[in-house]
Amino acid sequence: MTDNENASVTESPWSEWRSVTPARLALGRVGAGMPTDEVLRFGWAHAMARDAIHAALDVPKLEAALHAQGWTVAHIHSRASDRTTYLRRPDLGRMIDPDDIAKLRAAPIMPSDICIVIGDGLSSLAVDRHAISLLAALKPHLASELKQAPVIVATQARVAIADEIAELLQAKLSIMLVGERPGLSSPDSLGIYITHAPFRGRNDAGRNCISNVRPEGLSYAAAAFKLAWLAREALGRGLTGVGLKDESDLTLPEGDNAARLRGPETR
Repeated sequence: MTDNENASVTESPWSEWRSVTPARLALGRVGAGMPTDEVLRFGWAHAMARDAIHAALDVPKLEAALHAQGWTVAHIHSRASDRTTYLRRPDLGRMIDPDDIAKLRAAPIMPSDICIVIGDGLSSLAVDRHAISLLAALKPHLASELKQAPVIVATQARVAIADEIAELLQAKLSIMLVGERPGLSSPDSLGIYITHAPFRGRNDAGRNCISNVRPEGLSYAAAAFKLAWLAREALGRGLTGVGLKDESDLTLPEGDNAARLRGPETR
């Protein structure tokens, strides 16, 4: 922005709110238009969101990081053969590629309590930045007696693909980490979907969701705490979705640790 334009910017009376939110508000104006720096920031944010949707997930890097944490890992594809097909045919992103169905069926399968699926979704950037840190925060919360299926990395994946995966692996509960639809202030938001008794064709009303997992939103510690609580309650009560309300905040310890787990959105 030039000095002349800077002098002619009319500030918004809500400008102080900009210090507490990344949302695009109180932008000010220059005459009937927007300040140049705000126009440029909007273009940059739009480009980041578009890149997040189209960027390919670095599967070898993700698998290496998962192995380093001690997880057993497998990789599958959806029936969407490429990104263009994935975006145009959401239904194909919800189904496993037939060759990978055969691969999962051929592997030794032991019934398990939890199956974790990591899908690129609509933002591989979110998975790349946050999935490993979230799982590191989750591990201490998982009871040692829980039987865990291998972590499945699914590419060109929609949320519902976790139902078919968990059904094939005979898991009682599926946990899907997936890149959410990018926003202009959050191109890397990670979502979590928890589904009890998963099967292909499961209705979305049967899921619980935790969204906006990232340092600027819901912290890894807070998300892991909520996820572990929901997983325990789901397995104990035999349900997820509209019948299971997130009351994890009622079990938080007092003091600084409670504030840390609640995260910035509730402080």
